[in-house]
Amino acid sequence: MKLSSKWMQLAALAVLVAVLPLFFPSGYYYRVGALIFVNGLAVTGLVILIGYAGQISLGHAGFAGIGGYACALAPAHLGLPPSLSILLGAVISAVLAVLIGKPILRLRGYYLAVATLGFGILVSMVLTNERALTGGPDGMAVQGLALRKILRGWGWKLSSGEFWYILSALAMLVGVWIALNLFQSATGRAMRALHGSEVAARTVGIDVARLKLQAFVISAVYASVAGSLLALQNQFVTPDIAGFMHSIEMVTMAVLGGVGSVLGAVTGSAILTLLPQVLTVFAEYEQLVLGLVMILVMIFLPRGLLPSIAAKLKGRGE
Repeated sequence: MKLSSKWMQLAALAVLVAVLPLFFPSGYYYRVGALIFVNGLAVTGLVILIGYAGQISLGHAGFAGIGGYACALAPAHLGLPPSLSILLGAVISAVLAVLIGKPILRLRGYYLAVATLGFGILVSMVLTNERALTGGPDGMAVQGLALRKILRGWGWKLSSGEFWYILSALAMLVGVWIALNLFQSATGRAMRALHGSEVAARTVGIDVARLKLQAFVISAVYASVAGSLLALQNQFVTPDIAGFMHSIEMVTMAVLGGVGSVLGAVTGSAILTLLPQVLTVFAEYEQLVLGLVMILVMIFLPRGLLPSIAAKLKGRGE
C-alpha cells in the first residue's frame, strides 16, 4: 500500500461520511449511520487481528461488553465522567487481552477459535448473572455524554442523531487511519509475514508470540471503544452486547467485506447493518434471505466483497 493510496482511501471514506447526510430523508438515518460507524470501528480491529496477523477470535464481543459496561458502571460507582469511562474500559480490555492472550495465542486453528469463544461466553455469563452490579439480563442505564451540552453552549445545536453520527464517524476514521498506518509500518509487515507462515516468520527473526499478542490487544481496544460508543449512544446496555451472536456478527462483517482490507471492514459493516433494515419486507423470512445473500457473496466473491470487486476491475483494466 503506497502512502498516496492510504491517504486516498482515508479521504474517500471521509468524503463519503460528509456527503451521505445530504441524502438522508429523515433523522432516523443518522442513527443507522452511527451504528454502521461503530460496527466499522470494531470490525477494523478484527481486520488487524484476522487479516493482518492471521489469528481468529470468536469472543471479541466480550471486549465490547467490557467497554459498554465500563461506561455504565464507572459513572455510577466511581463517579467517573463517561468520557474517562471509555478510556477505563479500553485499559481494562487491553490488560485482559494481555492476560488471556499469552496462553491462548499459543493455540492454532479451531483450538484458538474455541478458546476465544470461551472468553466471550464467560464475559457474557458474568454480565448476565451479576444482577446486583450489572442489572442482569435486563441491563442498566448509561449516563449520557456531556459533550453535546457543551457543544450546544458553543452554539452547535445538534440533534441526538446528528451528534452521534459525527462522533461515531470521527472515531471510525481515527481507527481506520491507525489501521492503515499499521499496515505500512514494520510491525504491520511483520504481522502479514506471520499470517503467511509462522515458521517462515520465525526463521527471519520475527517474534511471533509478541506480534500475536500485539494484534490481539489492539483489536481488543478497538472492540472496547466501539462497545462504549454503542452503550453511550443508546444510553442503555444489556449483556447481549457481549453475546456469542454479536461476536459472530463482527467476524461475518469482516469476512463479508474482505478480511484483509480496512475499507472492506467498513463495507461489510455497512452491508450487514443495512440489510436487516431493507429485508424487513420479507417478515419472517428476513434471516433466511440474509443468509442466502451471504452464501452467494462467499461463493462468487470468496476474498470478500471489496477485494473481489477491486480485483475484477483491475483485471478488466489490464
